[in-house]
Amino acid sequence: MCECLESFTAPTRAWFERGFGEPTEAQRLAWPAIHNGENVLVIAPTGSGKTLSAFLAAIDGIIARKVRAAGGKHGCKRPRKGVRVLYISPLKALGVDVAKNLETPLNGIREEYARMGLAVPEVSIAMRSGDSTPQERRAIVSRPPDILVTTPESLYLMLTSKARTVLDTVQTVILDEVHAVAGTKRGAHLALSLERLDDRLETPPQRIGLSATVNPVDEAAAFLGGSRPVTIAQASGRPALDLKVVEPASRMGDGGGKTDAAKPHTPQSSGSITGVTPAMQRLVERKAREAGRPAAATPSAAAHRGGSTARAGSGAPATVAASAEPTASVWPLIQRSVLDEVLAHRTTLVFVNSRGLAERFTAQLNDLYLERQDKSPDLSNEPAHYGSLIGSTTKLVGPVAPQDAIAMAHHGSVSKDRRKQIEEQLKAGKLKCVVATSSLELGIDMGSVDLVIQLAPPLSVSSGLQRVGRADHRVGGVSHALIYPVTREQIIGAAASVESMLAGAIEPLRVPNSPLDVLAQQTVAAASLEPISADAWFRTVRRAAPYRTLQRDMFDAVVGMVTGVYNSEEFSAFRPPLVFEEESGMLAARQGAQRLAVTSGGTIPDRGLYTVVLPEGEAGTGPRRVGELDEEMVYESRVGDIITLGTTSWQIQEITNDRVIVLPAPGRSARLPFWHGDGDGRDYRFGLAQGQWVHDVAQGLVGAGQTHPDAPHAPGPRFTNAVQARLVQDGLDANAIDNLAQLLAEQRAATGVVPDATHVVIERCRDEEGDWRIVVHTPFGRRVHEPWALAINARLLQRYAVDGQIYAADDGILIRLPDGDGRIDIASLIAFDPDDIQRIVEAQVSGSVLFAARFRECAARALFMPRTDPGKRVPLWQQRLRAAQLLTAARAHKNFPLLLETARECLQDVYDVPALREVLTRMQAGLIEVRSAETTTPSPMAGHLLFGFVGSVMYQYDVPQAERNAQLLSMDPQVLERLLGSDDVSSVLDGGVIDAVAAQLAERTFWNDLDDGDVRGRVHRYAVTHAPFTADQMIADLSVPAQAAVHELDELHASGQMFTGRFDDRLPVDVPQWVHADVLKRIRSKSLAKARKAVKPVEAAQFQSFVLDRQGVGSLGGERYEGVDGVMRVVEQLEGVSLPINVWEESVFPVRVRDYRPALLDELIASGEVVWTGAGPAASKERLGAVAFYPFDSVQLQVYCASHANTPSGEGLQPENEMGMADAIVQVFEEGSAYAANQLEQRARAIWEQHPESMIDPATGELVAAGWSTAAFEDALWGLVREGRITNSAFAVARAAASGTVSARMPSSSRRRARVRIAQPVALTGLWSLVTAAGEPCTPEERAIDLVDMLLDRYGVLCQPIAEQAGVPGGFSAIYPVLKRMEEQGVLARGMFVRGFGAAQFAQRETVDVLREYANGQSSTVALDATDPANLYGAAMAWPDPAGMGDTHDDASASASAEERSPAKPIRRADACTVIRGGEALLYIGVKSGRLVMFTSVEALQEQACKALADMLHRHMGGSVTIKDCNGVPLTQRGGVTVALRAAGFAPSPQGMKLYR
Repeated sequence: MCECLESFTAPTRAWFERGFGEPTEAQRLAWPAIHNGENVLVIAPTGSGKTLSAFLAAIDGIIARKVRAAGGKHGCKRPRKGVRVLYISPLKALGVDVAKNLETPLNGIREEYARMGLAVPEVSIAMRSGDSTPQERRAIVSRPPDILVTTPESLYLMLTSKARTVLDTVQTVILDEVHAVAGTKRGAHLALSLERLDDRLETPPQRIGLSATVNPVDEAAAFLGGSRPVTIAQASGRPALDLKVVEPASRMGDGGGKTDAAKPHTPQSSGSITGVTPAMQRLVERKAREAGRPAAATPSAAAHRGGSTARAGSGAPATVAASAEPTASVWPLIQRSVLDEVLAHRTTLVFVNSRGLAERFTAQLNDLYLERQDKSPDLSNEPAHYGSLIGSTTKLVGPVAPQDAIAMAHHGSVSKDRRKQIEEQLKAGKLKCVVATSSLELGIDMGSVDLVIQLAPPLSVSSGLQRVGRADHRVGGVSHALIYPVTREQIIGAAASVESMLAGAIEPLRVPNSPLDVLAQQTVAAASLEPISADAWFRTVRRAAPYRTLQRDMFDAVVGMVTGVYNSEEFSAFRPPLVFEEESGMLAARQGAQRLAVTSGGTIPDRGLYTVVLPEGEAGTGPRRVGELDEEMVYESRVGDIITLGTTSWQIQEITNDRVIVLPAPGRSARLPFWHGDGDGRDYRFGLAQGQWVHDVAQGLVGAGQTHPDAPHAPGPRFTNAVQARLVQDGLDANAIDNLAQLLAEQRAATGVVPDATHVVIERCRDEEGDWRIVVHTPFGRRVHEPWALAINARLLQRYAVDGQIYAADDGILIRLPDGDGRIDIASLIAFDPDDIQRIVEAQVSGSVLFAARFRECAARALFMPRTDPGKRVPLWQQRLRAAQLLTAARAHKNFPLLLETARECLQDVYDVPALREVLTRMQAGLIEVRSAETTTPSPMAGHLLFGFVGSVMYQYDVPQAERNAQLLSMDPQVLERLLGSDDVSSVLDGGVIDAVAAQLAERTFWNDLDDGDVRGRVHRYAVTHAPFTADQMIADLSVPAQAAVHELDELHASGQMFTGRFDDRLPVDVPQWVHADVLKRIRSKSLAKARKAVKPVEAAQFQSFVLDRQGVGSLGGERYEGVDGVMRVVEQLEGVSLPINVWEESVFPVRVRDYRPALLDELIASGEVVWTGAGPAASKERLGAVAFYPFDSVQLQVYCASHANTPSGEGLQPENEMGMADAIVQVFEEGSAYAANQLEQRARAIWEQHPESMIDPATGELVAAGWSTAAFEDALWGLVREGRITNSAFAVARAAASGTVSARMPSSSRRRARVRIAQPVALTGLWSLVTAAGEPCTPEERAIDLVDMLLDRYGVLCQPIAEQAGVPGGFSAIYPVLKRMEEQGVLARGMFVRGFGAAQFAQRETVDVLREYANGQSSTVALDATDPANLYGAAMAWPDPAGMGDTHDDASASASAEERSPAKPIRRADACTVIRGGEALLYIGVKSGRLVMFTSVEALQEQACKALADMLHRHMGGSVTIKDCNGVPLTQRGGVTVALRAAGFAPSPQGMKLYR
């Protein structure tokens, strides 16, 4: 038996030996110190028994104490109730997991006690976190558990409330994952909470800290112990890791790779790429044939509701953007490789660095898995945005059945219950794969995970170790992990992180130095319940490690800040929460101090979004709002920067405290928001290690064609044997090594030296607009580069008065300078005196948005931003306003604590200015050499910085074709070739531009003729005067020897004057094409201009034309749909739209269904496929007004039924024991049946007579019992129909009621000819029933999603004007959160697609491509009812101005009143029609008023409009139509519009022009 076990009781020792045998090294080191009562920091790899080493001794002590108390041995008193062991976890999920896992040792020890015949003690455990209910929290106070599992924030809340008494018995504090909190303000907050806990106890509790990744150890130990010594129990050796860097592509470009011919894969669709031309697909097939493998198949696009596709089974032609798998994308290869690994292992954890990628990759794995099983996702009942890009974690409608899903996504946006379900399935081995972010990173026990996969390098070395440690998480286990780089540059990060993980080189821990905002909060909390001595509190604070160097003057300044020392008028709005009594030196609370500390406490910043808006007057009739930017993005953005939001580029005009004002910059090169992803940037020490790794590896690089005695012979670049062995040891596979060699060789060739830890490379090259791009290549990380960039920009302004666009990334700094400033000496620009850099950066930061935002966060932590309602967050705009007031007041006081803290946070926590100082010192000493290079095209590493996000957008997301072309054309040809992974750029060069350039070149003349033997001169002249051509074409035109011609072309290509590849999609596929560099530049420039023009918003008329076509509206004979399926398609697209029946049947259906007749609609309603509902009051002579139609299984029908379920019957409040006829009718239907009219009346009468209603006798005024009458029954029945609660299986009932031909009884007041009632009135035929919806009930989120889906199906683009026209409940703001989430998940694109419709517009990407094609589409003339949903005029669009009709002087005009002479005002009403051609409104007519408004003065268009109007009027029921005037001019004279009306079939009449029908 191990000596360390002798300190345990016999049952505990027996349980441990039975279950584990021998202790691990960590346990052998920790237990002696723990039993001696020492504070202990246990450091050991994941799965080494750290948690048990901390808990087992505490559990054993609790049980032994209870046994002694129960037996009354040695005079032992009954122990005081209270918590004995306090376990603090940085994550709620980790705490829940630990609390659950404690059941195993507790149950095992109980069994041992029972086996030994001893009394079985009970040990209670409780969990307290932000998710705990009030009942659970009260139970902890009334029945304190022995072990309390909590979080730092919950511990703070308990210490600041009456619940703190249960902590007075704590003997052991266990702090898990020390490294996760020690380096943050959250850790400083926790350190003060622990010291406050010590002050409450007679004997300070033992502290035990646990961590697997901490460096330096002494710093973590000091944080854990405070002023007390800590014993470090650190297991020797390193974790057993098996790490591999896997690259499935044999040759990667900047954006993707090519399939390795030696490792063929079954071609699969990634499901996330659109805009691939047939030429690119043919190129795939050709190269596949050359490699002797099957060609990649072009995946078919699923037909979704909405977007550019029609609903399945609708019969509508679907317009789908071509989708294929380009060889450039490495994602399909990664997906297939990952799926192979998942299938080959028991359980796999896939870690990614962003939530969006987690969702997408999950869905793509599931789709690929289904395809391998020869299945396909069931999309029949699926909302459009749940396509292959979206995972099923929202628990709405997943693209795959649960039994077919091989992977699930787990991240912070997934609900708590869903995360718990996923974790349980994973632990139980029921789930093969989970794709997660950092949500599963820390020590959560995930059960039998035998493989971890990391997509892209981990965010840090410690994060990588935590993630890898999830595999084989057990004692003695070996963690197997695969890392997949997505680009060549990521191979460097992956290999360097693997080497650091294997060496245990973790980023150093930096404990914040005396954060004053946290001190202010804890000071208020400590004094809120009882007065405390300021001197004693200072001593307590100094015990905490983060405050060990706190000076008394700084402490006094903080105390003064919270007690009202700053009492000037500017601070009058900020009431101090404490009072300082100078005589006694005590701090006491004012009223409300405790509430303030509890409701506004904590350190996690309340960050939000900046609203992005257009300037006043730029949004047209739509809203100004463009979208939102994360605060982190705004920190590094400056006026003039070009950003991409949605799919549109915007230029920043102004940044205020709460918004960013932008202008459209369509097609301009831009950077993406959220450039940094979810991470804080590379740590400087890891950046230094990565740079040194690159330096060492590059030293062993042997270029192509070179020989080296220690390198193998190979035609391409390779490494020496020593470096090759190092790379293999680092886990790189053959493909990764080859790609790395190619990258470093290309970089060295471009810039002369590879950027590394000892070489800063300044690279300059021009962009597509002729400006200079300066790339400063350094590996030191963003926290170093950002303050450096601030200083560089300040120097640019000071020296050259140039405000360059500059921003920083992990791998360098990017500067964009105007053309004339390209000769600026960048080397001297970036060199600063190390002693001056902090002052320069501090001066720049103090007035920045970053400083203002961080000041707001510091003020909130210091309790200057109190929450008025604990359950609600204060709106960010209010916080910013209040913070701005406080900042203005604080600036008037020197050394105001919050100003000092904000500056410290910016310079030390956000930026790493000390590290920048170190870099500058090394540069000054010559240890870092600065090299400069000028390149014609960006080097590979520069291309990764400049255009890496373009590849990300292309291959991880979808963008409309025009945006994609504009982004690609902004690149240089060589960079474009690397990104596409091939030399085929024909997909982005415009054929029309090629023809235009060719025509211009053909007109060039030369002053001299060349000799026939001058092959070189003739070939060169041919090249500069021709668009892309083939060698055969040139040889035939010039009649020169083929061999000599091809030789000259090769020579020109070698000199950089010619490019070869594929540029014109119309030339033969298998023949290489040639183009001169100047000609290609000209074609590319014009194609870029054309692409940028295509990116610009379309005109509103173009959108109107698109909507008409989308809804199938056509001129006479040109209607899209036909038959009963066509009617069903119209109902699906227009479900819920309320229109009068005559509008439906005389206009809406006929203009969409070419053979429409009422029998088609009757068939659908009689079969139950369509449900009709009343929708509002009717006219005086009509029983029924407007109606709406729904598919029987519609989600919107569920919404409708839910909103009408509790609607009153319209009869008002009934006295007790009385029932109205309508209520009796509804009660009949509660059984769920349908009834004929006579059956319904009998049943309703039987119910009603049991509770008859009363009425007032008009003669006597007395209350008498009302009698039943069929007329009253019919009135009540039709009232329920109008309310939308009852429907009928025969639509003829509705037609008759709407036309007024059915009367329940003859009006007694009318002496006109009355319609006679027949024996069985038409109004009472058919079966009556309640309006109900089929299918499973939907959640509110499902209903909102379906509403968005329906509107996208109807209009294609969704924005505020469209939402208002459609009558969305709550307006556009009600559905905006759903649209935003769909955008984040890659389903919708956000941009300004239609001019004048506001900035926030959403559409599917394919829809945008189709919309832009309508500018060149054919125009048809359609006439439709003014209230038709396809007509945007009068709602989303304003009516145009009437055309001028010329001077008229006839008698009718002279006698007309001023009102009659003015044009009629167009209005959307049911008796009006409009004619539209090409999206432009041509005319408007009020049929009943007989007044015509003509919007065009072109006679040909007037004739077409009148002809379309006549065709439509012929479909209307009723008599002839007379038009009295046009634009206020009577039509009794000949000429003008009367000619067009005559041609359309109108005839003159005394009143005007008349159409006889």
